[in-house]
Amino acid sequence: MLVRDVLAVKAGEIFSVAPEVLVTEAIGMMVSRNIGSLVVLDEVGKVAGIITERDVLRATHKHACDLTKLRVEDLMTTRLILAGPEDTVDHARGIMTENRIRHLPVMLGDELIGLLTFHDVAKAVLEQTNFENQLLKKYIKDWPEGTAETTSGTRS
Repeated sequence: MLVRDVLAVKAGEIFSVAPEVLVTEAIGMMVSRNIGSLVVLDEVGKVAGIITERDVLRATHKHACDLTKLRVEDLMTTRLILAGPEDTVDHARGIMTENRIRHLPVMLGDELIGLLTFHDVAKAVLEQTNFENQLLKKYIKDWPEGTAETTSGTRS
């Protein structure tokens, strides 16, 4: 299964914020939408970074909870780890696990085409596993009775 397949079935809206927005406003956006990250877009609409719940928690600890003066650009992650639409879901899962991230922007060239979450990946893997499991059960159920495998691998 490819990343583009997962993006095709999930809700297509990508929530974003400008770098100069106050962190408290970004938090409000994440809370009201029940999401864990916002893509940060610059003045021409290009991806400048991402701000996540984890970024906010780290800043809260570092700045002793005074987030009222901080802007998104002060906290956002700018060295993004990215996926492409033709990457496999297994590859994306490996990237996310290895780098301990839960949000993976998906780019086609310079264009942001989606945001893959760890939940999206887990759901896709579960659906794929269930589908394969159903196929195997059907194969076993439909196996002709009275046939057996020979040592050469052909049925008799």
